[in-house]
Amino acid sequence: MVRITEDLIRKRAEHNNMEISTLEEVSLHQQDVEKIEYLDKWCRDLKILYLQSNLIPKIENVGRLKKLEYLNLALNNIERIENLQGCESLKKLDLTVNFVGELTSIECLKDSIHLRELFLTGNPCTQYEGYRDYVIATLTQLKYLDGKEIEKSERIKARQNLDSIAVKINIQQREYAVNREKEKQEAEEEAKLKEERKPGFDGRWYTDMDKQNENTSTDDKQETKTKDDDTDFWKEKTAYTPESRVAIHEHAQESKRKEEQNKKPGPDPPKRVVRLMTDDGKYLNVNEAKVDFTLTEDEENNQIILDVACYKHLDTSLLDVDVQPTHVKVVLKGKVLQLVLMEEVSPDQSMAQRSQTTGHLVITMPKVKQIVKAVPAKKPVCHSKGDQLQKNDTTRNHQNNRTHGGTLEVDPSAAKEVDLMVTKDKTSSIGPYQNRRKEFIERPNSEDFIDDPDVPPLI
Repeated sequence: MVRITEDLIRKRAEHNNMEISTLEEVSLHQQDVEKIEYLDKWCRDLKILYLQSNLIPKIENVGRLKKLEYLNLALNNIERIENLQGCESLKKLDLTVNFVGELTSIECLKDSIHLRELFLTGNPCTQYEGYRDYVIATLTQLKYLDGKEIEKSERIKARQNLDSIAVKINIQQREYAVNREKEKQEAEEEAKLKEERKPGFDGRWYTDMDKQNENTSTDDKQETKTKDDDTDFWKEKTAYTPESRVAIHEHAQESKRKEEQNKKPGPDPPKRVVRLMTDDGKYLNVNEAKVDFTLTEDEENNQIILDVACYKHLDTSLLDVDVQPTHVKVVLKGKVLQLVLMEEVSPDQSMAQRSQTTGHLVITMPKVKQIVKAVPAKKPVCHSKGDQLQKNDTTRNHQNNRTHGGTLEVDPSAAKEVDLMVTKDKTSSIGPYQNRRKEFIERPNSEDFIDDPDVPPLI
C-alpha cells in the first residue's frame, strides 16, 4: 500500500521550492495511492489537486481545503460522492471512470455554489434512465455536465420532472447495490480459492522438495507454469469492479518483483571506487558529480576563480569544499569534483561563496606568487585655453628677465641637479601674437579727393 508522505509531497513541490505549506498545486497521479490523507493538514492553500490513476476507494480528508478549485479523481475506485461539503471554492470535479453507483450522493454538492463542471463519464450511474436530468435538476449551479453545456430549456424541463425521475433513479440504484454485493462476495470467494492453491514459499509444492534428483527439472517446469499463469490471468474475462482493478495492480506488482529477482540472481556488484590520485601521489582531475564548472585565471587580481554550477535548490549543508595549494576538491551529495590547479594558491586566503539566485558556488583562490606591476604614468592635466595662454605668457616673461649671452647657466642653489638650457636672442623671444601684428600703412588719397573741413572724419 502506497501512502501519501511528506517526502512524496516535497518531491512533487519542486516548482514551489520544496515548500508544502504554501503549495497551491500538486500532482499525485499514477502513484498507486490507496488513501487520501494529510493533505488537509499540510497543504491548506491547495487550489488544484491531481489524484487520477490511483486506487483510492473513498473521498476523504479534503474537507478543510477551503481554497480547492479543481479536484481530479479520475480512474480510481470511488463508489460514492461524499465529504466535499467543506470545499467552498470547488469549481470543477472530475470523477471519470470510477464506480459511482449511488447517484443520490451528488446531493452533498448542493452547497458548493461555485461548482460549474462535473464529470461522471464511465461510472455505472450514467447508465441509469434519467441520469442527466436528475443531475441537472439537483445541482442547479452546474454549467457543464460530462463536458456538455447545460441549456436553460433543458434545466427547466428537468426540474419539472424531478419527482418522477427521482423515483426511477432510486429503483435502479437499489438494483445496482444488490448486484454490487454479489460481486463483492464472488471476489472474496475467488481470493480464498487462490490462497488455498498457493504453493510453498519457494514456488513449489512441499511434497516436491523431497525429490532432490528432480530439482532442475522442477525449476524449469515452475518457470514455464509461471508464464502460463501470467498468460491465463490476462486472458481471463472478469467484470470491471474495484476488486478486479486491485487484483490487476497486485498481479502487475508481483510480476515486476519476479522480473527484478531474475535480473539480479546474485548480490549487487560493488560500487566503483573513485580514484583521486595516482600511485606516485599525483592528483587527478575528477568530475564524479558531472556538474558544469568554469576555472578562470584573474590576472588583474592575481587569483584563480572556480565557478561550480550547483543545483539551485541544493542545500548548502550538502556541499563540502577543500582547497589545497595544488588542487581544489568540492563534494556535492557525496559526489566528488576535483581539479588540479595550474599554479600554487594560498588556502588560508581562499574564499567560497554561494549565489542565492542561481545557486552557483564560487571559490576565489589567491595565488602564492605575487606579480610586480609597473606604476602607470600620470597623465598630464588638461587646462583650459585661458590657463594655457596665461602659462605661456608667464614663461615668456621669465625668459625675458633672464640674462642672455648665448652661454650655459647653472643654478647655484641646486646641489645635485643641473639645469642646462641654451638661451635665445631677444629677437627670438617675441611672442606669437607679436609676430602676427602688422604695421598700419595709410592709404593714399585719390586724385579727385576734396578735403572738406565741414565733413566729420570717419571713425
